[in-house]
Amino acid sequence: MQRVSTGSPFEATFGYSRAVRHQDTVYVSGTTGYDYATMTMPDDVGVQAANALATIDKALKEAGSSLQDTVRVVYYIGDRNDVNAVVAAVGPVFRDIRPAASMLIVQMIEAGMKVEIEVTARIGASNS
Repeated sequence: MQRVSTGSPFEATFGYSRAVRHQDTVYVSGTTGYDYATMTMPDDVGVQAANALATIDKALKEAGSSLQDTVRVVYYIGDRNDVNAVVAAVGPVFRDIRPAASMLIVQMIEAGMKVEIEVTARIGASNS
């Protein structure tokens, strides 16, 4: 089993890995839109969704996979009014991949967090 870390303080505090690879499957933890380049949480939910996908893709690549291998995605959104902005950010990424998906409206653990994205990927799925 391989564990991937992004160095997020939440990983150490909560006791989890950003991603875990077991055989040909990579499980990516719920990922928020934190911008690691600026060390800030952007206000724009679409930017948060794009940042989350970039963090997820980086973790998948470290585990030998990529977003193209995604077979399942779950979106957690803090405000139903943000759904269209999240769809606009993630739709172009997953349009051709077409993973199984769920979207839930939830209460986030911090006020600035507007979206959290979780994926499961199967290495080589994009070649199937």
